[in-house]
Amino acid sequence: MASFSTTSSLLHHLILVLILVPLAFSDQTHKSYIFRVDYDAKPSIFPTHFHWYTSEFTDPTRILHTYDTVFHGFSASLTPSQAARTLQHPSVLASFEDRRRQLHTTRSPQFLGLRNQRGLWSESDYGSDVIIGVFDTGIWPERRSFSDLNIGPVPKNWKGICQVGVKFSAKNCNKKIIGARFFSKGHEANEGFGGLGGGINDTIEYKSPRDADGHGTHTASTAAGRYAFKASFEGYAAGIAKGVAPKARLAVYKVCWKSSGCFDSDILAAFDAAVNDGVNVISISIGGGDGISSPYYLDPIAIGSFGAVSRGVFVSSSAGNDGPNGMSVTNVAPWIMTVGAGTIDRNFPADVILGDGRKISGVSLYSGLPITGKMYPLVYPGKSGVLSASLCMENSLDPSEVKGKIVICDRGNNPRVAKGLVVKKAGGIGMILANGISNGEGLVGDAHLLPACAVGSDEGDFIKGYTSAAVLPTASISFGGTIIGIKPAPVVASFSGRGPSGMNPEILKPDIIAPGVNILASWTDVVGPTGLDSDTRKTEFNILSGTSMSCPHVSGAAALLKSAHPDWSAAAIRSAMMTTANILNNMLHPMTDEATGKASTPYDFGAGHLNLDRAMDPGLVYDVVNSDYVSFLCAIGYGPKTIQVITRSPVNCPMKKPMAENLNYPSIAASFSSSSMGVASKTLMRTVTNVGDANAVYKVKVDAPKGTTVVVKPGKLVFTERIRKLNYFVTVKVVRKNIVMGDAGALFGSLSWMDGKHVVRSPIVVTQIDPL
Repeated sequence: MASFSTTSSLLHHLILVLILVPLAFSDQTHKSYIFRVDYDAKPSIFPTHFHWYTSEFTDPTRILHTYDTVFHGFSASLTPSQAARTLQHPSVLASFEDRRRQLHTTRSPQFLGLRNQRGLWSESDYGSDVIIGVFDTGIWPERRSFSDLNIGPVPKNWKGICQVGVKFSAKNCNKKIIGARFFSKGHEANEGFGGLGGGINDTIEYKSPRDADGHGTHTASTAAGRYAFKASFEGYAAGIAKGVAPKARLAVYKVCWKSSGCFDSDILAAFDAAVNDGVNVISISIGGGDGISSPYYLDPIAIGSFGAVSRGVFVSSSAGNDGPNGMSVTNVAPWIMTVGAGTIDRNFPADVILGDGRKISGVSLYSGLPITGKMYPLVYPGKSGVLSASLCMENSLDPSEVKGKIVICDRGNNPRVAKGLVVKKAGGIGMILANGISNGEGLVGDAHLLPACAVGSDEGDFIKGYTSAAVLPTASISFGGTIIGIKPAPVVASFSGRGPSGMNPEILKPDIIAPGVNILASWTDVVGPTGLDSDTRKTEFNILSGTSMSCPHVSGAAALLKSAHPDWSAAAIRSAMMTTANILNNMLHPMTDEATGKASTPYDFGAGHLNLDRAMDPGLVYDVVNSDYVSFLCAIGYGPKTIQVITRSPVNCPMKKPMAENLNYPSIAASFSSSSMGVASKTLMRTVTNVGDANAVYKVKVDAPKGTTVVVKPGKLVFTERIRKLNYFVTVKVVRKNIVMGDAGALFGSLSWMDGKHVVRSPIVVTQIDPL
């Protein structure tokens, strides 16, 4: 894959075509568009940019948001022809149609190496004065996780507000939830006929920061929940629930709405507000949901994040749940920390007992009356060959075939818990949820509404084989509660988004993995744990899985590191986490992939699994400043006008095109043309900053990818009181005929700097790219 290349005129023409195409269909349909405007082009006669926009571009009633911090411009609800005319204005640099995004849906702090009264928790005062902005579905403020008991005054740098609305008053903010806002204009403009009419269904939603979905409450408490004693989900995962940074402050930005996603224009407005409000960390468990990344200049999450990072805010985002397919990682901009998901050492076992006495292991969070010990007839509706019946889709099951039986349902298409509801409605007594080949053996626990057990692909095939072979197949399900100390852990979750980056393989993504499977955290009071309308249970805590859950672990970790090291940049914090990450599991073996059972690679876990015990004192960090990111954008072929869409200010690219691989990233990726014969070599540069003892000497250790030669010069780095930064060069040499790429299409190794106390490790990826 060659680097993405464009020019500003081509970009302008392309976006104009995209806007004009719908004209043939319905020029009267209003849609919302985001316009990037040259901020400095405002004529002086207008007192504000809003006055300029509303007099020169569109009617004030059509404007949804104006942006002036992370982005310059506005969003508006227009017809395609109006949008096309606006784009032709010389001050408008770019435009894109508003898009809908989706959410990427305890014991985990201990699993990250955090301990009471010592290490990072105590040195950072549990993140006390750091503010985490959570972009999600809002918050349920009454939960114990959000108590402000014994927390100091609100940090002086906080400039935000507590926006009131339906069932949310100023009293719902406190010294823990120090601010709350909601953003719905983009959402409302894209709902209903012609973009008009209310987009918020007030029978299921609150037009306020209050959480009607549960996802936002869960992610906020994962990042920064207070200690909540006697926590559990219906008896599962009992113990003390706590977030990664228990004393960090929360600022809530509700950009996602129940059952209807999150719109780019609202997300961008939240970035603008959060940076102005004074947050230190932004946690965003939102993405495209289709595993496809947009170019950075067309991606408001990438644009908003750049604006935040350029002002010193750390941005953590989820890698998406479209694994285990390769190139499924999302949110891949190099200024964002992209977080995949791993398991923790806790599980919720359940067993399927077959009529012939054999026992099959699975997982479940079912908490109702058990059926242990009683055998029921077993049926697999999918044997008919009808796909909807095999998936237990709505109205697909014949009650005469499933009544009083345990039903096997295949995973896929509809929500896992919804399948159980279909079985229950048809009169089934229980469900076995079988993975398909794409999910492999990766399992997540669900709070099923009837006795149910999830099993892996191989076990599912085994049970189906028994069902067809037995004359009268029967089964039962038993539930094992909570077990901790599971080995091996962590394992890369099968659903976690995988590399390489579809945008720029020169930057290894994801950056890291963190706990994202079966995570206990706070929950809303208006939705049952399954999220189904028919689930009327109320629960203070819920157990969820997804990269949505791993992202706030890293957000909380960033808050702790920012509190312990206030002078560190966002890039330094990311570097500290990446270079100290674990690549071994709790059996001291290389981490494995849940989907295949084989050893996982940096395309699965990035630099490794988050280890906060070591991240507090990384020794060396790879720092990045804004001009480095601009050089990277020049390197991948973006022109000055295109880069200005992202950076807000005009830039000039150097005459000699930089190398994208030279971005000072904590991981190293070298790509070679597959057409090159003989010997090919590439030299990359990195700069490390000493944040440990002043007089330190580091020596390099290289684990070269198989079939390559890697030479690092110098092989020794000598730091003093005066010399805090040093450069080194990595030359990767490949002999074309000796290279045999593995299953992932790449070769992997590592480079470590060691001083006897620290190990500063960077993964190395060598890949071949076919030029376009």
